[in-house]
Amino acid sequence: MRVVIAGAGSVGRSIARELIRNGHQLLLIDRDADGERVAKVADAAWLQADACELSALTEAGVADCDVVVAATGDDKANLVVSLLAKTEFGVPRTVARVNNPKNEWMFDDAWGVDVAVSTPRLMTALIEEAVSVGDLVRIFEFQQGRAAMVEMTLPEGSPYAGSRVGDIAFPPDTVLTAIIRGGAPIAPSRDDALEPLDELLFITTTDGESDLESMLSPGTRQKRQLDD
Repeated sequence: MRVVIAGAGSVGRSIARELIRNGHQLLLIDRDADGERVAKVADAAWLQADACELSALTEAGVADCDVVVAATGDDKANLVVSLLAKTEFGVPRTVARVNNPKNEWMFDDAWGVDVAVSTPRLMTALIEEAVSVGDLVRIFEFQQGRAAMVEMTLPEGSPYAGSRVGDIAFPPDTVLTAIIRGGAPIAPSRDDALEPLDELLFITTTDGESDLESMLSPGTRQKRQLDD
């Protein structure tokens, strides 16, 4: 897979190193692509340019790449790169970094963004997932918010504790994808029974999240007991 990354700061370089390690072809675009910065990801191709300019994206061969990653520290630049990549070059997949959570609402298909990644939101979700029982926590959104991966630790008082998966009528467009029990993942079958404190991973629509939470965890939420 050929990937072009706009922005070669610490985030862009880290993404590039991981993708190179997985066998992908990388090109990094950055206005400050000096010798020191290039040496940090020597296995990638580099272009010293402003990724917001059409000429730079043309020189980078964006039209022939599979994915464009807009990873700069400037949300405006990430939106412009995504929009140009999608509308001018027809890139199949764009991934954009969201630096300020207040700007998340703009990172959608209107700006050419296929996947928006917000580090503050991810960190918040992981914190909530680690300390709460009975709360539905959104882990990740797919395709501009039409679907999401969510997690819940099933509380002991849930009306569905002990129920077989096959007997539970989940909300429309909701799929139970995994049960994590005792730290081990389980691929759920119809005959598996849910147990209190199971960590449940779902793919659902954003409209169905509140229904899913009310169904599995009605009433008072509780804090997870953390190990000392």
